[in-house]
Amino acid sequence: MPRKFDVIAIGTGSGASAVASHCREAGWQVAIVDSRPFGGTCALRGCDPKKVLVGAAEAVDWTRRMKGKGIRAAKLQIDWPELMRFKRSFTEPVPERREEGFAKAGIAAFHGRASFAGPTTVQVGEETLEGRHVVIAAGEVPTDLGIPGAEHLTTSDQFLELNELPRRILFIGGGYIAFEFAHVAARAGSQVTILHRGPRPLTLFDSDLVDQLVERTRDLGIDVHLGTEAIGIEKSVAHLIVRALASGETGTFQTDMVVHAAGRVPEIEGLNLDAAGIEWEKRGVRINEFLQSVSNPAVYAAGDAAASGGPPLAPVASYEGLIVAANLLKGNHQKPNYLGVPSVVFTIPSLAAVGLSERGAREQKLKFRVNKEMTSAWYSSRRIAETHSGYKVLVEEGTDRVLGAHILGSEAGEVINLFALAIRSGMRSTDLKHVLFAYPTCGSNITRML
Repeated sequence: MPRKFDVIAIGTGSGASAVASHCREAGWQVAIVDSRPFGGTCALRGCDPKKVLVGAAEAVDWTRRMKGKGIRAAKLQIDWPELMRFKRSFTEPVPERREEGFAKAGIAAFHGRASFAGPTTVQVGEETLEGRHVVIAAGEVPTDLGIPGAEHLTTSDQFLELNELPRRILFIGGGYIAFEFAHVAARAGSQVTILHRGPRPLTLFDSDLVDQLVERTRDLGIDVHLGTEAIGIEKSVAHLIVRALASGETGTFQTDMVVHAAGRVPEIEGLNLDAAGIEWEKRGVRINEFLQSVSNPAVYAAGDAAASGGPPLAPVASYEGLIVAANLLKGNHQKPNYLGVPSVVFTIPSLAAVGLSERGAREQKLKFRVNKEMTSAWYSSRRIAETHSGYKVLVEEGTDRVLGAHILGSEAGEVINLFALAIRSGMRSTDLKHVLFAYPTCGSNITRML
């Protein structure tokens, strides 16, 4: 006999968990399904464990930068196995705690791969679940590179579980994963190479600051190759060989590990969406302004599974989950507002952005001024011996609204949140400039940026 529910949530990450908990609090019968350990990407395979590793790399880098400036630590190094044990102290308790939380709330949890068998019927192993509504929030998986030897790739999930770090690591891709993991691995003692097929990496961020970050990355000894496309991987007895195409010529790179960092796609393959009449594309489920499927009104999507939702970030997934829950409980009445969503690349130094880029502002035909400067000579950088830092802030003429902010430097991920607040709340730059910030802090630099 099918088990009946008011809503079935597919996934146990930020988006699905938000839907499940809020609908259950309203008295609905809720089921949640996941084929992986409960907890989702951010808590288990993404943001949280990654930041633990980044924290260790930051500590090492700061100490090394201060050599000759009052700090001596000749034998300072990262103990990778010990660091991974520390990392697991965060991730290992999550699945059990999440499952206990579902049970305590009265949410029926199912382990297994979900597959639609009808408009709102979901098959999970031998169990058949029927819902009045279904919410798809299954997260992302690495995209298929479609190159020979792809079976030799190490995923970012697997990288975060390495008990030992290889001597040589090559990253395919030039996005968040490649640069963040490369900065950690290099400071842990590995020889690191990045291959990116485009002319510039981190394309969602300001090009001037990206150039500075690439320079800093190369100064670390990381071999960054732009305009270089990996076209195949071969395994020999002693190492892996990556064949790559650059400027029409083929070259090879020898390495001990090849990490897939060339993008991720929604994990919707295998859900049998066609059986439910759900329109989808490579970017995910096609949705309307209420995060509802355009072809099956009983189905909603949140987080990375939504084709036209917000950026693929954990806070956005949680936010969209809350909106989906509200629309399920009270009918479609809430639409997501993605104004002022910050994003950070946790390299060392970190690179952060919020709001419009110069190009985006011009495309909207806005009139604005740009305040920008490389700030390695500023006190906030000099006192920690950070050689690469800078900012760019866009302010609209007439309204004085902050349109966008872009920061490279120590604590950029914290400072960008203040700009996000200003953009989302519609603050004028003069309002922000007149705030009396604690000094000396990186936040107090904002008055100089405006």
